[in-house]
Amino acid sequence: MKQLSTTLMAVFVLLIGGLATGCAASSTPEAVACHSDGNTANCQTPTKSQPPSTKGSYGTATPAPTAAPSSAAASAAPVASAPAKGTVAPPVAPADSVKAAKPAPAPVAPAPVAPAPSAYPTHTNIVSTTFWVGEIFNANLADGSQVCSTYNGQWALQHTGVNLGTTPSSASGCPGSVYGGCDGVSSGTGSNFTCSTEARDASNGYFPKNQPTPKENPFYLDLPYDDVNDSAAFQQRCQVIPWAAADNAATGVNHCADPSYSYMKNHWVKLSGPNGNVCYGQIEDAGPSSGTAYHDAAYVFGSTNLRPANTNFSADAAQGAGMDVSPALNGCLGFAELDGSGDHVSWSFVDRANVPAGPWLTVQTTSGVS
Repeated sequence: MKQLSTTLMAVFVLLIGGLATGCAASSTPEAVACHSDGNTANCQTPTKSQPPSTKGSYGTATPAPTAAPSSAAASAAPVASAPAKGTVAPPVAPADSVKAAKPAPAPVAPAPVAPAPSAYPTHTNIVSTTFWVGEIFNANLADGSQVCSTYNGQWALQHTGVNLGTTPSSASGCPGSVYGGCDGVSSGTGSNFTCSTEARDASNGYFPKNQPTPKENPFYLDLPYDDVNDSAAFQQRCQVIPWAAADNAATGVNHCADPSYSYMKNHWVKLSGPNGNVCYGQIEDAGPSSGTAYHDAAYVFGSTNLRPANTNFSADAAQGAGMDVSPALNGCLGFAELDGSGDHVSWSFVDRANVPAGPWLTVQTTSGVS
């Protein structure tokens, strides 16, 4: 009995101990974390300081499980493709770094390109003589005096402001024009008035040495195309003068049929002379010409470098003179002769916008036909 009671007592004690152990296990605050396949061989007991990891493959974040989406949402949601085994995907930038990323710079507009200068044909090795305001080349010729020009009946007066009298109405050259103005050296009065040229140099910008400062540009020239008084030139001028259409657009008026308007007067010309200097001048007259024809469009506007139709006023047996230049241009271009016919130039038209700074811009001529 004692032995039985002792045995029963031992069993009772063992039962109480097992119950106590089970209660202790069920009351532990930390749950055992195991794989979902039920295998407890790799169970771990996570700690409060390190929550269970949510990473799957190395470097790729596995999103925390969420409630299953509806069938419509599931079909619309994009499916992320997991990286292949054995590859290492680049780490995803944190949200903060994405927010801090600077936007791509706006494209920079290219710098404006300056337009190319106007391209006009260059005429090379052209014989040039010299003429000047107030010169009386031949008093017996209608075009033998520079007291007037084909575009300005009072050229000498407007250029210099000097008035020594009026040319008689019976005069062959420039009847009714005021004489006395001279772009050179003047002497005498009345029918004895003379105006000679003079050498010019850079010391005063090739301006006159014996006359007041001119009121119009001393850098002037002529070409054998009179677009006002030569009937042939007037009729064809808007077909042959390259800038006529642009001039009409700029003024807002079509002057093609207007005999009081010249497309040639005041236009600019670029010249290079015997000394290699490049100088600029404005057209203020028409010439030189054999006879009375001032419509040599083939030479003046042509692109094949033709020789002028004129055959006179030249020491070059191969060609006649193709232009006259002022004393200022004579000096600037380095002519060998003060009043000769053997110097040669190269020239081309140029738009005013492409005329560089120089003494030729000190006084510019803007007067129209008068």
